[in-house]
Amino acid sequence: MFDFKNKLFRYFLQAVNYSIFMWLIWFLSTSPSYRQLADDEAVLTISFAHAGEIREPCHKRTQKELMKLSPNMRAPMDCTRERSPIIIEVLLDGAPMYTHTAEAPGLFKDSGVDIYHSVKVSAGRHNLAIKMDDSVLKEGFNHSFNQDIDINPAQILLIGFEFGQGFVIK
Repeated sequence: MFDFKNKLFRYFLQAVNYSIFMWLIWFLSTSPSYRQLADDEAVLTISFAHAGEIREPCHKRTQKELMKLSPNMRAPMDCTRERSPIIIEVLLDGAPMYTHTAEAPGLFKDSGVDIYHSVKVSAGRHNLAIKMDDSVLKEGFNHSFNQDIDINPAQILLIGFEFGQGFVIK
């Protein structure tokens, strides 16, 4: 009925199976080795959230227009909620690295836009130029950044945008 040798043998085989399984997991988690970046590469990341300017200027309602509206809708200014698209161009050493046009999301196209782009670049000295247009009311790009940067191997260079300051390197 109760075979002690059979039970001991099963425990032994179980221990062997678990050992092989654990060794296999350990081996596959350490080998083959994987490197995301070569010895002379770095990462340049552009990441920020920004809301474009209002697409149309506000309109001051006349007294006649106000009287046509119901009393709870009589705001003196009529402002649309729709925002301008964000157009961004990134040049590295004069060559285009990233170009993107982002329309404002949301039901009324009134939300901010999240921009994220990451690219591997060679380490060393580069000229970085960024141009961004966030207003359809103005001609051309209304935010720009142009700077020589030094990127070390395996460095992650983060570029953000802060309202009032413009593009910043972190």
